[in-house]
Amino acid sequence: MTLSQAEFTYVSTLVRKEASIVLAPGKEYLVEARLIPVARAVGAANVNEFLAELQRRPNPANQRRIIDALTTNETSWFRDREPFLALTDVVLPELIKSRASTRKIRIWSAASSSGQEAYSLAITMQENLPPGWSYEIMGTDISTEMVKRAEAAEYSQVEVNRGLPAQQLVQYFERAGAHWRITAPLRKNVSFRLMNLTAPLPAMQPFDIVFLRNVLIYFDVATKRTVLQNAAKLLRPDGWLFLGAAETTIGIDDNYERVAAGRTSAYRVRNGVPAGAPRRG
Repeated sequence: MTLSQAEFTYVSTLVRKEASIVLAPGKEYLVEARLIPVARAVGAANVNEFLAELQRRPNPANQRRIIDALTTNETSWFRDREPFLALTDVVLPELIKSRASTRKIRIWSAASSSGQEAYSLAITMQENLPPGWSYEIMGTDISTEMVKRAEAAEYSQVEVNRGLPAQQLVQYFERAGAHWRITAPLRKNVSFRLMNLTAPLPAMQPFDIVFLRNVLIYFDVATKRTVLQNAAKLLRPDGWLFLGAAETTIGIDDNYERVAAGRTSAYRVRNGVPAGAPRRG
């Protein structure tokens, strides 16, 4: 059975309320495909039965399963490559000069999914920071299941084949049965936590680099603006923000200016003034 309009409306309303993600009409097939494994896992005969029971008897755990299923996004190692080359060729040389007194870099992978982006950033730091420097990477995601997976740091052969060079697989991974696990020296620099980017963010030390890639595309304009303003509050005045190739701050939040970064673009807080702070001149 396919989803009825009422069932789709129920799911899209739930996801909009809890995750600020907009499911436009026409996505019924996607919702059903994502929820089939969820329905099976809880013992329902099909998605229709699962949703009917959930509407009769609201269950926060099963509502959370829906959110997790519908916010699990495509990911791979060193996705799109150009932002990582920009780090190596443009961003890190600048930060190495400006952070010479602390010799420490902080990075936020804001929609880290199952961890590939955060660990790709860790490999990039490991291979490009001078001796004596340190780095911290925080990965966040709205999906409880994805945060658990990222913390486990174990990936199948199919997953490591998606964008990870063989040399780095050998250097930064170890065998864990049929899977590959990130080695402890790399894992110790990376942490993960559950976070809703559209909600008020907890107090944290600011970041030098923020990867907020391929997440704004799921939000309406007002929510995009909220997320970008939240990011600006956690970005150092001379920090760098990277968005997905199809994303921009232009026409959404004028706190940022677009700048060239190698063969791609990045965003920086305009005039080095964080969101919410008074402007200079």
